[in-house]
Amino acid sequence: MKRVVVTGIGMINALGLDKESSFKAICEGKTGVKEITSFDVSEFPVKIAAEITDFDPNSILDGKEVKKVDRFIQLGIKASNEAMADANFKEFDAHKFGVSSAAGIGGLPNIEKNSITYFEKGVKRISPFFIPSALVNMLGGIVSINHGLKGPNLSSVTACAASTHAISQAAKCIMIGQATNMLVIGAESTICGVGIGGFAAMKALSTRNDEPSKASRPFDAYRDGFVMGEGAGALVLEEYESAVARGAKIYAEVVGFGESGDAHHITSPTLEGPLSAMKQALDMAKGVKIDYVNAHGTSTPVNDKNETAALKAVFGDKCPPVSSTKGQTGHCLGGAGAIEAVISIMAMRDGIIPPTINYETPDPECDLDYVPNKARKADIKAVMSNSFGFGGTNGVVIFKKLD
Repeated sequence: MKRVVVTGIGMINALGLDKESSFKAICEGKTGVKEITSFDVSEFPVKIAAEITDFDPNSILDGKEVKKVDRFIQLGIKASNEAMADANFKEFDAHKFGVSSAAGIGGLPNIEKNSITYFEKGVKRISPFFIPSALVNMLGGIVSINHGLKGPNLSSVTACAASTHAISQAAKCIMIGQATNMLVIGAESTICGVGIGGFAAMKALSTRNDEPSKASRPFDAYRDGFVMGEGAGALVLEEYESAVARGAKIYAEVVGFGESGDAHHITSPTLEGPLSAMKQALDMAKGVKIDYVNAHGTSTPVNDKNETAALKAVFGDKCPPVSSTKGQTGHCLGGAGAIEAVISIMAMRDGIIPPTINYETPDPECDLDYVPNKARKADIKAVMSNSFGFGGTNGVVIFKKLD
């Protein structure tokens, strides 16, 4: 099977509109969590999120086009443009260059908006762009049009594991020779009334409205739910020989991945599912020593305890340092895996482990090294990134520096 490497990366989230500024802020322990400004939250039990407040979609799209695509697609375009520029192709075979896109929900703000229009103004006022802009796979469709990519065009919709699965799906395409290059994009933007209201109704979100910057606190004893974020991550995957032949900058090799299902409960995780996905990834990576784990670490009482137990089951008393960057970015749902893959690769590039912020009170059931509150210099040769989603769907990916 062919080897797969990463030759371009891009990212946008509440801490920055590009990979370098956002990674710097993440390592500095800053947070993008604040009171929601995009809609009136006065009647909502949850009033906070990690919103991107300084992004102008007109910077990447013509004015008329902006109205045709949902915000998650706009964010995905921004990250994918950065990743493609970073990969620096002079030329490529369009039929061997595919797209693997992902979101957990897709165009929820557009669904909300057009539903209101229908009920208030009638069926004739529904936008003709409503359906195309709401479809998850339209992210990959539009990005493929923008860059002229005619290879496999795939989309993963597996809740919070979606864009980690998009990475493994893209890697498979290259490994079996179906494509030479794959652009992976994971994006999400569901900070709207029904998005916040729906997750709040499940009691999944933090209600620490009076202290937004302290609300997302992975592995801390007083965590009370996740904080919704928005953003996108993008990675250019490439067949190793092709990357070497064109003199590409190679960030990392994709050496392992795992996918599993809990078959247990629609929202509550098991130990077995995440454990299976991690074991698969480690088996595929053939003895690679993991130096850092970017955890799913959502700041929910159940996930953080369960993920800690799964990590201990995998690594025993030799668990590497673990951190969750969701204290900084919020939980970007289907976009989280791609964003955190980019963060993991940059951590390896720069030799620094981003901190788990707001870790103030240890939880006896979360007793690993979570790199609390301050980034740590480290020689990182291999990283594991975890993503677990509602429906009992799990994804894990391992990146390794080239020898």
